[in-house]
Amino acid sequence: MHVFLLITLLLGQYDFTIARLKYGGGGDWYADPSSLPNLLAAVNERTTIRATPREATVEITDPELFSYPYLYMTGHGNVRFTEEEVAILRNYFAAGGFLHADDNYGMDSSFRREIKKVFPDSPLIELPFDHPIYSSFYTFTDGLPKIHEHDGKPAQGFGIFYDNRLTVFYTYECDLGDGWEDPGVHDDPPEKREAALQMGVNIVVYSLTQ
Repeated sequence: MHVFLLITLLLGQYDFTIARLKYGGGGDWYADPSSLPNLLAAVNERTTIRATPREATVEITDPELFSYPYLYMTGHGNVRFTEEEVAILRNYFAAGGFLHADDNYGMDSSFRREIKKVFPDSPLIELPFDHPIYSSFYTFTDGLPKIHEHDGKPAQGFGIFYDNRLTVFYTYECDLGDGWEDPGVHDDPPEKREAALQMGVNIVVYSLTQ
């Protein structure tokens, strides 16, 4: 674990929080407002990690960015990083930061374009089903669960590695965050919502223990 992450975990009442990334470009970075509180509650209830009840919100240029070892971004629209933000994100990942990017159907092309600016020599690669992120707490033998069907494509989990550490995890064609929302928002079957929460717990546990 990198130094700034260790310091973050040792300070304060809680061990862990998720910071929602407020990005530019016009996309709805604020989508699924009930998702992260429900995921954080699941982390609290099911693991020994003391998670905050609410997520934080942070912009890339905010000095507080480096206080959050775990970033989450989602949305249906365009993502855009400025040159300054690209440089900051490189430093953030080099310091040990982790990003979970969750495509909410519509973010894919712009996210891939922008994250390539941050990691021009490290493409997104699909993680095999035996990668430990799929078994860090719960076991998913077939990789990411498919929460919502939109165009019939399988759910896929992609990653970018820095110094042999998974720094970016990209959940594609999955709609994981929708599955974390309050039960009445999408009327998902209980087993779908449970699968989404279990996978979310896996991502958190893996990010803190890799």
